[in-house]
Amino acid sequence: MASVSKLSRHQARMGYFFITPTIFLFVIFTVIPVIMALYLSFTNYDIVSKNDFVGLANYKRLVDDPTFWTTLKNVLFYSVLYIPLNIAISLSMAVLFMRKRIGVKLFRTAGYLPTLTSGVAAATVWIWLLNPEFGLVNELLSKIGITGPSWLGEMPYAMISIVFVTLWQSVGANMIIYLAGLNGVPEHLYESAKLDGANAWQSFRYITWPVLRPTTFFVSTMAIIGALQLFDQAYVLTKGGPANSTKTTVYYIYQQGFGQLQMGYADAMAFALSLLILIFSLMNMKLNKEEDAMI
Repeated sequence: MASVSKLSRHQARMGYFFITPTIFLFVIFTVIPVIMALYLSFTNYDIVSKNDFVGLANYKRLVDDPTFWTTLKNVLFYSVLYIPLNIAISLSMAVLFMRKRIGVKLFRTAGYLPTLTSGVAAATVWIWLLNPEFGLVNELLSKIGITGPSWLGEMPYAMISIVFVTLWQSVGANMIIYLAGLNGVPEHLYESAKLDGANAWQSFRYITWPVLRPTTFFVSTMAIIGALQLFDQAYVLTKGGPANSTKTTVYYIYQQGFGQLQMGYADAMAFALSLLILIFSLMNMKLNKEEDAMI
């Protein structure tokens, strides 16, 4: 017993030894910056000269800032479109590509490739594709007698374009996650359902979807976080226009912090956004738990 106890202590010491560098880096590059940002959110820090403690002034300004609330409305509109479509398209692709057919691996690879593309690079390419005068999209629409709009210059087409581009980039990764979840569905459940006369939709409704609920919870939570943190596509595609209709909260934080040098106010907005992300993530968790209890 003494030797076993000694071995356990040795393993514990080695474990702590190996995780210490990671914990150290996490504290240096994550914990300390977060604490500093929290402090700066109570100051009028402007990088150049000011760094006076102002209490809750930044948060009071936040409540009365119409642009901040506009960005939240934009993000909400984006989320309502993006999150359900993301789940539906990625799950549909996963179910389709689970079938053993010739060339299915090629289609899986093609579906995943946009995920590997830089967000800025992809958005830059789509600027040309969505150009109202000589873009490929409007050119194809003209072939069938449809006059395409100014995708990035008119409401609500600008936000719809951002949703489309982000979907194009993100569904491939979620498809892979769903494929992993589908591989975990016991085959005998489908065989039993088939013997009972269940069709494909009934098998999906009563077997596939319930088993994939934890996977869907993960995908939806990450989609919520990604939607609330949208920046790259809005910045490159539309610069927040037209008339602030695509300006997101993170883009507004960037403008205030690095454009107006109001770092204290930008930090306050960042923590308000973090609180919103936490709230929506907890709501999603509670909703999934209630659905699990109903099964």
